[in-house]
Amino acid sequence: NEYEILKNLVSSYLYKDILALAGIRKSNVLEKILQALALQVGSEVSYNEIAQLVGVDKNTVNNYIDLLEKSFVVFRLNSFSKNLRNEIKANKKIYFYDNGVRNMVIGNFNTLALRQDKGALWENFLVSERMKLLSYSQSVAKPYFWRTTTQQEIDYVETNADDVSAFEFRWVNSKKTKLPKSFQEAYNPSFLVLDKDNFREFLK
Repeated sequence: NEYEILKNLVSSYLYKDILALAGIRKSNVLEKILQALALQVGSEVSYNEIAQLVGVDKNTVNNYIDLLEKSFVVFRLNSFSKNLRNEIKANKKIYFYDNGVRNMVIGNFNTLALRQDKGALWENFLVSERMKLLSYSQSVAKPYFWRTTTQQEIDYVETNADDVSAFEFRWVNSKKTKLPKSFQEAYNPSFLVLDKDNFREFLK
């Protein structure tokens, strides 16, 4: 069944094949880093925090994440910064290419209705599928997220030449969402809230 397939994929490919290819033996470190990343999907990732949590140095965390990225398990999303002084410039978010792998890593296969991480699952799905679409179509669009030091944020930003598009992700679009005024004035972007009813156009 699907569970057994995912279980074998994670145990054999993630914890054996990838480590063997890289000549690394510490599978417990890789497992802990993956779990930390899985629990932080949709949030900015601090390599220092993960290093303290796992008990290794920051460079080791960076090396393992590089390995996971080259193996197409996870990918990084950079922060968008161009005009505004208080924009976050160096931070990153990390997403999984497959929600099933993320679920296996954290050991949670509950139905969506029972999930406390529904928002993270939805965001990971939309961003990962969008990345695949951009890659397959050989698009020149560049993906980002956006946040300021005053905690204003946008889930996903895409640039294509001089055009800027902003997106917010909501499983249920129950309230009116507005772009931060500073972003609107600085970049004059298009804007769309993506929910379970209208997301398909985003992935075409």
